[in-house]
Amino acid sequence: MIDSARLGLPDFTPGSVWLVGAGPGDPGLLSALALHALDRADVVVYDALVDPRILALAPAGAQLDYAGKRGGRPSPSQPDISARLIRLAREGRRVLRLKGGDPCVFGRGGEEALALAEAAIPFRIVPGITAGIGGLAYAGIPVTHRDINSAVTFVTGHSSGGAVPNGIDWEAIARGSPVVVLYMGLRQLGAIAARLIAAGRRADEPVAIVSKATTPAQRVLVTSLAKAAAAAAEAGIEGPTIIAVGEVVRLRAALDWIGEVA
Repeated sequence: MIDSARLGLPDFTPGSVWLVGAGPGDPGLLSALALHALDRADVVVYDALVDPRILALAPAGAQLDYAGKRGGRPSPSQPDISARLIRLAREGRRVLRLKGGDPCVFGRGGEEALALAEAAIPFRIVPGITAGIGGLAYAGIPVTHRDINSAVTFVTGHSSGGAVPNGIDWEAIARGSPVVVLYMGLRQLGAIAARLIAAGRRADEPVAIVSKATTPAQRVLVTSLAKAAAAAAEAGIEGPTIIAVGEVVRLRAALDWIGEVA
């Protein structure tokens, strides 16, 4: 797929695991290292959010193992997934652990890397474009703009059980972060919006909900913080979503480049 020798890319050695970010969906956003790994993998252990077009790039003889985890739904346990990676590596396979977005941004990549390190399995972490940056860019929304915000906070929208995550200081986020980006937050959007408004955010603050970002099925709904949950339900927005709260959302009116080329 790519000239690995010309780029000086490292060998994907048997008995090792590469934790690779597949980006938010568009295969064009894959890194050279991700393509290199896909071209050489014996086994691809992939998540629910990996685009089928990316899986189609794996070699014909590669084994594809599904290990998807979706909040609030029956899923393989994290220890079981880590144990599978270790077992496959010990069988002498080139194991590609392929994750949507970036493996270390709400992707459990750190947990899996620690398990591999403890088992003395050689591994490499290959970053990917996270949806909170790439997905919003495809919606014409920059996460920072020097005239609007010099800080942004990325927050998971649910705990492992599907509820609003505990331990997050919503008041501090509301006060201190001009832009808040919610991952996997659609189900709890109403509760999160209420907490942010109670902590001082404006009810009419702009919100963008990006569904299936960077894919042909991408949809973007612009609404307000107070109305976001009801508007998403009325519009039939489906996950996965990335949700931006803040004044940068208003830039979409001028920066919707996908709408311009469609």
